[in-house]
Amino acid sequence: MTQFFTRCFAIVLLALAVPATTGVPGFAAQAAFSDVQQQIKSASSGKYKRFYKDRSYLPIWSRGGTIGPEAETFITILRSADQDGLDPDDYSPDALANAVADARAGRPKTIGKAELKLSKAFYAYVRDLRDPRRMNEDVIYVDKRLVPKRLAAADVLLPLAIAPSLPEYLDGMRWMSPFYVDLRTALAGYHKRWGSLPAVPIAPGPTLRVGIKDARVSHLRQRLGLAPGTRFDKAVVQRLKQFQADHGLRSSGVVDAETVIALNRGPGFYEAKMQLNLNRARALPPASVRHLVVNLPQTRLWMIDGKLSYADSMRVIVGAPDEKTPIMAGMVSYAILNPYWNVPTDLVQRRVAPKVLAGQSFTSMRYEALSDWTVNAAVIPPDQIDWKAVADGSQQLRVRQLPGGNNFMGDVKFMLPNDLGIYLHDFPDKSLFRAAERHISSGCVRLENAERLGKWLYGKPLRPSSKEPEQFVTLPDPVPVYMAYLTVVPDNKGIAFLADPYSRDDQQRYARR
Repeated sequence: MTQFFTRCFAIVLLALAVPATTGVPGFAAQAAFSDVQQQIKSASSGKYKRFYKDRSYLPIWSRGGTIGPEAETFITILRSADQDGLDPDDYSPDALANAVADARAGRPKTIGKAELKLSKAFYAYVRDLRDPRRMNEDVIYVDKRLVPKRLAAADVLLPLAIAPSLPEYLDGMRWMSPFYVDLRTALAGYHKRWGSLPAVPIAPGPTLRVGIKDARVSHLRQRLGLAPGTRFDKAVVQRLKQFQADHGLRSSGVVDAETVIALNRGPGFYEAKMQLNLNRARALPPASVRHLVVNLPQTRLWMIDGKLSYADSMRVIVGAPDEKTPIMAGMVSYAILNPYWNVPTDLVQRRVAPKVLAGQSFTSMRYEALSDWTVNAAVIPPDQIDWKAVADGSQQLRVRQLPGGNNFMGDVKFMLPNDLGIYLHDFPDKSLFRAAERHISSGCVRLENAERLGKWLYGKPLRPSSKEPEQFVTLPDPVPVYMAYLTVVPDNKGIAFLADPYSRDDQQRYARR
């Protein structure tokens, strides 16, 4: 991912403005600034000297003759590195805080020292956070340009140095995927709200709700961290609704069987599940990279616009549990308008051949048979086919559905070259996208609104030039697409713990620390 991580920040460094010097007289500020640059030049070495030399030793963290407040933001992040499965002590946050405090006196020497210490710690932290060896998700990289690599210092420090807003870059942890940042924030909030509450078991029994008298209510109050008592009152309802929202349950305010299970699992179960998904999200690129994410458990596609935000999303249909969409990363590099649909041979046997034998017209169903699977295959007249042999499986037949009408591919396919036969495509039956369960395809990704995705990818509506089938439209700048597997996602009501349709959560170890 290194190429894409750095390419997005390939901006001419000469365009960088000298940091502001608000509140310091112009001449004195410029002199002090020059002294800081000189100090960085004399104190730096190795990869850090090369990096700073390329930017004329301009500092990142200091301006106006002192270290900026962003240093404290970064140190606070380091102190919480355990949320990333890292050891905060590896980055010496206390020593960094002392160096920053010393630099506040305004001496160029201490400012330069603090500047270098901060940059070294930042590189070490981001490098470790994005270390491919910590990404225990088994991603198939069908495009080798996307294979994660160990980041060099310039890969990490250049985006920091040229960020339009250093506070926003640090506050939003913009060097990570927005999925990762949102999950990390959710984990911190979850631990604060639920991590230290007593593990009081709730016995199974009838549903608990307002006004009910049951000995289990006192246990429920203890489990939710409320004052002792036996009343199921408004305080219990409010706290219970928050618990349910944070555990992917319907916020009903009543204790049903599902809620009892969640209460008795304890926070460790859910925090481990969140850590597992944090580790999966490491493999996704930062928001500054324009890309697509298909979250398979969520059956949703996300468009990340390269401007540090989610641009759009839509529902999708993905592989059924017995025909899983692979966890993979590729590059959408072209589209096919008016596509054929090559019908899988098992469907030809089970669905097409019986219809022909029952009297339906093969041609009127908009199918045609081909002699083989090569690009030069010849069309076979339907009356020359042994349909009984096809139906009983003794003969395989290549069949494709013609473009238009109810073609299974709809109007367009978005291709990411791979040997797995996976692509994104339009789909004519839009009613299926309103279903709650959308793990029903044979592996490919069906799009709720292919036209909208095409416009986002190409910057304009995709229109075929004629009715000719299979019109190829190259995407000038290929866009990465990641088939991800996140079973925990923050939502506007709390945290959504999604179903595990491919049973990957149980198969994988939790995130390594």
